[in-house]
Amino acid sequence: MTLWFVFGLMTAVAIFAVLWPLGQGAGAGNDASEATVYKDQLSEIDRDLAAGLIASPEADAARVEISRRLLSAADHRRAPPTASSIRMRRIAATVALVGLPVLSAALYLPLGSPGLRDFPLAERTGAPGATEPLDNLVAQVEAHLEKNPTDGRGWSVLAPVLMRIGRYDEAVRAIRNAITYSGDSSALRADLGEALAGAAGGVVTSEAKTEFERAVALNADEVKARYFLGLAAEQDGRPEEAAARWRAMLEKAPPNAPWRPLAQAALVRVSGSVMPALPDAAVASAKDMSEADRTTMIHTMVDRLASRLKQDGGDVEGWLRLVRAYMVLGDRDKAKSAQTEAREAVANDTERLRQLNEGLKNLGLDG
Repeated sequence: MTLWFVFGLMTAVAIFAVLWPLGQGAGAGNDASEATVYKDQLSEIDRDLAAGLIASPEADAARVEISRRLLSAADHRRAPPTASSIRMRRIAATVALVGLPVLSAALYLPLGSPGLRDFPLAERTGAPGATEPLDNLVAQVEAHLEKNPTDGRGWSVLAPVLMRIGRYDEAVRAIRNAITYSGDSSALRADLGEALAGAAGGVVTSEAKTEFERAVALNADEVKARYFLGLAAEQDGRPEEAAARWRAMLEKAPPNAPWRPLAQAALVRVSGSVMPALPDAAVASAKDMSEADRTTMIHTMVDRLASRLKQDGGDVEGWLRLVRAYMVLGDRDKAKSAQTEAREAVANDTERLRQLNEGLKNLGLDG
């Protein structure tokens, strides 16, 4: 109701603005003002003539012209409004009073939406498509690519989304089109091999292996391709080759590489060895110690690592090293406790939690 009241008030103001000038006199005030001006001009001519500023002929001519204008203004002021002008005012007033509201309502009712409910601010300001299902977004991209089949960038954007939702066969087609229309690259070849392996249920087929080898040929440091080549060796019954590939990756990897936990877990799986919980220098110095001193030193450094992780819980590799260290020391309860603490520490970071779970899944603590 408040909205309609505001609309009604605005309409009344608009009508008043139109009717106000129509209700005024037909310019009587203006005519009286003109007559006063002309009378002042006649008096001024007399003063100028007396002062010798103008000659008598010029003064007479000016008096005649000003007198003519004065008579014309007086006649106009005395003329009453004609019936025609009164009728036009009435018509204009009727149109303003009745016609404008009727015309506005006639236009708004079919074109407007008076019954539409209000939208909360969150719905009005939310980004379009923010909650739209992923399948709908994929359908939109696919519709675009049907009209623009040579859009290599579009195929590159579509492919990883298709892999994420498990449509591997379609992802293979998308990546092949991306290579065709955008050009070859090690990353695209690695993605193609991954899609082929996904379509085969996780098995690195000969076709997928060929794509990974092409990726490494284009870029020897292509991480995804190197990892899957190690996985292919493991699936073919060559664990030593797989371990060698993954060990070489870890030796060149930076400490904060996001894929380190995955490669470390794979190395543990095929070699049965664990990554040491202690630095190499500490391990070397411990060789000359007695068994009791060595055990004490190891426990001290493991405790130090545990204390550091309580302060900095985002170190996924540190948590994995701590869990493995407890298992090597035979303290399974502490290993389980560290596993729980690790998951709690990275619970708000989806990527780190995924890396942690990848590294923990082969340690057998959940069994």
